[in-house]
Amino acid sequence: MIAAAISNKPIADLFRSLAGAGLPPVVESYERNKTIFFPGDPAERVYFLTKGAVKLSRVYEAGEEITVALLRENSVFGVLSLLTGDRSDRFYHAVAFTPVELLSLQGDLVAQALKDHPELSALMLRGLSSRILQTEMMIETLAHRDMGSRLVSFLLILCRDFGIPGSGGITVDLKLSHQAIAEAIGSTRVTVTRLLGDLREKDMISIHKKKITVHDPVTLSQQFT
Repeated sequence: MIAAAISNKPIADLFRSLAGAGLPPVVESYERNKTIFFPGDPAERVYFLTKGAVKLSRVYEAGEEITVALLRENSVFGVLSLLTGDRSDRFYHAVAFTPVELLSLQGDLVAQALKDHPELSALMLRGLSSRILQTEMMIETLAHRDMGSRLVSFLLILCRDFGIPGSGGITVDLKLSHQAIAEAIGSTRVTVTRLLGDLREKDMISIHKKKITVHDPVTLSQQFT
């Protein structure tokens, strides 16, 4: 039954079907900047993102918080410990980057489904592979000392993972405040506002109702310093 669901159903329906006759998924909503789980929390549930974007970050002893991934709609997260067999506590800080809606299931239900149905494990691993690539790109972004280069790199990641092509370029399908961008790249709101203004003056981006359109990603990529 699960194998058929994997091939024929949207992943949201598949996630709901894992509960079987047991408890249905819990539906949860979070406002922007609200924590979904903290590092060290028990890894008891697996989450499916139905609306919005979730930021995963690592918090270090000095208090520094580094963004490692931005998850889009139809992403499953909180599942890493189940795939590795290491039932440890949470490794990341998961925060609503925008207002979000989630489905969550007991981890034991998902763990059993992964054991019983290799097709489901393959589906989860494909999602994790995409996240690992994005994490590598985020690390590369934060390696830039120049904030202008950080911002450009981050905008290109957003185009890749949240972009919708149109006649005017690629529009990032997220409503982003300058403060949210600053938090993601380790900058300040004032600096991000200035840098975005520079890019707008060069006609490389436009912003409408907090949605950023990159007119030509190739030209924008040449702005790295």
